[in-house]
Amino acid sequence: MKIIKYLLILPVFCVSLFGQAEIKDPLFTEVWGPVPAVVTPGEGSNPPSDAFVLFDGKDLSLWIGDNDKEPAWDINNGVLTVKPGTGGIRTRQAFGDCQLHIEWKTPAKVKGEGQGRGNSGIFFMGQYEIQILDNYNNRTYSNGQAGSVYKDHAPLVNACKAPDEWQSYDIVFTAPKFDEDGTLLKEARFTVFHSGILIHNNVKVMGMTAFIGLHSYTPHLDRLPLGLQDHGNLVSFRNIWIREL
Repeated sequence: MKIIKYLLILPVFCVSLFGQAEIKDPLFTEVWGPVPAVVTPGEGSNPPSDAFVLFDGKDLSLWIGDNDKEPAWDINNGVLTVKPGTGGIRTRQAFGDCQLHIEWKTPAKVKGEGQGRGNSGIFFMGQYEIQILDNYNNRTYSNGQAGSVYKDHAPLVNACKAPDEWQSYDIVFTAPKFDEDGTLLKEARFTVFHSGILIHNNVKVMGMTAFIGLHSYTPHLDRLPLGLQDHGNLVSFRNIWIREL
């Protein structure tokens, strides 16, 4: 039996000892399973076939407001707009690792400067923020401008369009992993495209978003809701969908 065992693993040793050039049969490197699921890409503004649509332009039935109240944000002609002072909104469903597509625009009427201009944010698991801000000819601290992992990583470039122009984020989020005793095993990570331009390439997140002080991790569940911020500005959204990874 031992001889048969060694004969079965012999091809592996041949590869490691003599290199891939010694493999004569192309079938040796073919992998046929598991078979990847078929996903139909979306055409135009339509999501891919396996996406979960969070906002389709009609209602906020999949969202809830701060303090567990019904969302008070406005919906007009398929566009969702922050109603300042009513608080943020979050998804009723919880998510972990995911791919998010979201389109947004800042108000046509420019008010304020720096962080006071077209400010909102996307909070993954309610705790890790990708900043939304009008940074079209508007300077602020680099790790707080549009596309930043807020106060954690500045974007590679400023891809902001002018106010009242639709922009998009396509975000791949890898949730942090904790041991049973709460020990951090893996940090969260972000890859972000801003209107098709790569602005974060698998960056490691230093911890939960904080306005003051250094970021750090506190253990939490593997899946938590996604949130959108009310920062007092009339930021608008449309075509929000998510794919669980």
